[in-house]
Amino acid sequence: MKKLALLLTAALLSGCGDPQSDVTLPGPEAYPSQISPELADRFSRLALDCVQKEFPNKISRTTDTAEEIGAPQELFPVFYGCFDWHSAVHGHWLLVRLLREGPQDAPWREEAVAKLNINFTAENVAGELANFRRPARGSWERPYGWAWVLQLTAELRELAQETNDPQAKAWLDILEPLESDIVAATKDWIPKLAYPIRLGTHNQTSFAFTLMLDWAEVAGDAEFATLIRMRAGDFHANDVDCPLAYEPSGEDFLSPCLMTADLMRRVTGNAETFAYWLTRYLPEIPTDGSADWLAPAIVKDASDGKLVHLDGVNSSRAWNLYNIARALPEGDARRASLVAAADIHRDAGVAAVSDEHYSGSHWLASFATYLMTDRGWND
Repeated sequence: MKKLALLLTAALLSGCGDPQSDVTLPGPEAYPSQISPELADRFSRLALDCVQKEFPNKISRTTDTAEEIGAPQELFPVFYGCFDWHSAVHGHWLLVRLLREGPQDAPWREEAVAKLNINFTAENVAGELANFRRPARGSWERPYGWAWVLQLTAELRELAQETNDPQAKAWLDILEPLESDIVAATKDWIPKLAYPIRLGTHNQTSFAFTLMLDWAEVAGDAEFATLIRMRAGDFHANDVDCPLAYEPSGEDFLSPCLMTADLMRRVTGNAETFAYWLTRYLPEIPTDGSADWLAPAIVKDASDGKLVHLDGVNSSRAWNLYNIARALPEGDARRASLVAAADIHRDAGVAAVSDEHYSGSHWLASFATYLMTDRGWND
């Protein structure tokens, strides 16, 4: 944290973020807010169609014995659908998120509650926990799947707190053993991590840290929150000149540069400090309000499960860009260009969500829901 204190001093001396009078800066209406009934219906339908769809399925884990090989629902009694384990986790999160943020009179709500009731049982969670407690567990689903479990239980905790809904509280209680296991495993792992993982796919640490930090703050785990903030500072406080021009890679669904900036705007906790850090980290952000400085990713074959990742990078870039803009001082002229680029990425990301190919339909709606319900803005 000493690095962040030094950054604050430098920021105050630098006068960074000076406004430009000829740029119209975005107001609160420029950012995502309440999701429309049409999008909530479209996104919920995709999750409802996959959370109990066992096949096709990709099982990827290390086993010690032949007995540990089986059908997806036998191995993962809760999260067996949506093609792979982590996608099933955030498919369930999507439904809980829309129960909280979507229209209260939506026709899909009853089906969502029914499917969550079937999947969220103590017996099923015991099966999930048995999978995690295998000797061969290793780094399975770390950190991406772990982070999504914590995001799911954070969402349930907030839903229970806001609505006093006994059903949400019951679901949370049922999932608590799995949550506790993942929290303990993460607290053991993070101090051992010598370097950040800067990939644009599942192993990236910046994305996982943002979701985990949400959980720590919602659950009131100050020790976990401090650990994440300290390691983020260790990893990224002195980062400079992130090569955004090299992005995206051909299979990215996360931006290494922008996701790290989104994490650091949480960690710095001060608009002036963040503005100074961002100037050093991404010096090429325009101040003229232009949108064409960052082009949306292109998908040439949406049926290809790896290539379609790039539809997801458009949604995740969009929420990164919106969040970075809002975290800057009100007069910072970069905000207009950040929002302009976010808008075109948002449109591309949302438009790509469809049921045409299961390669994308089993997960893209989760990213679009995260974006369009503004989950990333620490709500």
